[in-house]
Amino acid sequence: MKQTDGVALSAIDEERFGIRVARANLVTAETWPVIMDFCRANQVKMLIARCYTSDIAVTQAMERAGGLLMDTLVVFSRDLVRHKIPDNPNQDIIRLMRPGDEEQIREVAARAFDGYSGHYHADSRLDKAKCDEAYISWAMRSCVSKEIADDVYVAAHGDKIIGFITMQLNTPEEGQATIGGVLPEAQGKGLYRSFLITGMEWLLAKQAATMVVSTQITNIAVQKVWVRLGFEPRYAFYTFHKWFDD
Repeated sequence: MKQTDGVALSAIDEERFGIRVARANLVTAETWPVIMDFCRANQVKMLIARCYTSDIAVTQAMERAGGLLMDTLVVFSRDLVRHKIPDNPNQDIIRLMRPGDEEQIREVAARAFDGYSGHYHADSRLDKAKCDEAYISWAMRSCVSKEIADDVYVAAHGDKIIGFITMQLNTPEEGQATIGGVLPEAQGKGLYRSFLITGMEWLLAKQAATMVVSTQITNIAVQKVWVRLGFEPRYAFYTFHKWFDD
């Protein structure tokens, strides 16, 4: 048994952390008992479970079962049709990823996400270096798999890549910026804002009407950029880790 409704084993997390890991991305009070049964039947060591912050019943059920809150993920969205997309001051240095860019993107991700305070780092039982690897792996998989990202944009000064962002079309009407990073020395110069504008233009070219972005609630800096670009809060998730100890 490898998956059931609402929960599945995570091979990539098992490989990274050396333990059996399962993921449940939208837990409800109704599915929670089934998820717990699945984890026990499959000898899961750690469950990564997300639920809407508005679902108090399942939040409390996970707490009663020993789940620990690791982060709160906020989701914002922007209407691309009703509101004009701003001009992009850095458009001359932003381009689609080319073959051979992967190693520099890896370096940007490694430096941008060093110690990043996501749900992995919030768990004291996980190795911090391996937690960093989770975001590097996400960026690299985005470069090679259309299942992870449809396109990757980079910002480059000459031959040096200083930032990247990945884009994915979720439905014909909606897409999202999934993961991005900027080298520390290139931050604070509006590059992230320009990446978002590039993403909006990418989605409009595909006739999508809405762009979605998400981050941890503690990441105030990027949320300020979103608000200034016309993004509005949409919903939020709690991320819990539940450990199954012998």
